Amino acid sequence: MALPKKKLKRFYASLHVTRVEDWCVEAETAEQARALLAGGEGDRLRIGDCVYLDVAELSD
Repeated sequence: MALPKKKLKRFYASLHVTRVEDWCVEAETAEQARALLAGGEGDRLRIGDCVYLDVAELSD
């Protein structure tokens, strides 16, 4: 005889996720490229894999 399944409860969370992304930018030097990327310039090539996840807040 199968046991009745427990009813699942839904939880909501705020997460802090760190991931590695691949970006590119056109520049004359590596220093200029770093400055452009740090300033939000460039094109994202792909969203990378999650490397860290921290649950900041959990509520029901």
